[in-house]
Amino acid sequence: MSRIPVHTVDSAPEQSREALRVLEKRFGKLLNIHAEMAHSPVVLAAYAAMSDAIAEHGTFDARTREAVALAVGAVDHCDYCQSAHTLSGKAAGLSEEQTVAIRRGEVDFDPKLAALVAVVRAIASAVGEVDDATWQRGLDAGWSDVELTEAFAHVVANLFTNYFNHYARTDLDVPPASGLQG
Repeated sequence: MSRIPVHTVDSAPEQSREALRVLEKRFGKLLNIHAEMAHSPVVLAAYAAMSDAIAEHGTFDARTREAVALAVGAVDHCDYCQSAHTLSGKAAGLSEEQTVAIRRGEVDFDPKLAALVAVVRAIASAVGEVDDATWQRGLDAGWSDVELTEAFAHVVANLFTNYFNHYARTDLDVPPASGLQG
């Protein structure tokens, strides 16, 4: 059970309300994670700033962004993020089977994506360390050093949400993902 109050737009602190309105519109409903982040305006603002920076400056398509989120959520054993990003991953063109494969780190359906998933899993599991061979496989698969650097921002944004969900004990308000390893 969640340990942080789940706010509505109207019950949230005034400084959180506009960001909640934007998130509610973007996602079609107010998700528990955002409603809990709203309890502290600085947490919600930090999340929104990272999300906005990625949206404005990021180059990854939706399918790639969701693959990164699925991989990081699996490494961090965040059932909430794995479930939420399974939904959005399917909306971005991934099949159910592909979302499970990404979470397992077994991306045999797309060699280029597999190389990126290996890099982001290394970042998330080894406190930012990526060995030279994994980095080189990313380059050899067609990712530029700019894109591999950008991957770090996506990982950190997902670490933020994964860790917050653990910290807040966010209750799942989306369908649970199949094949969770969590």
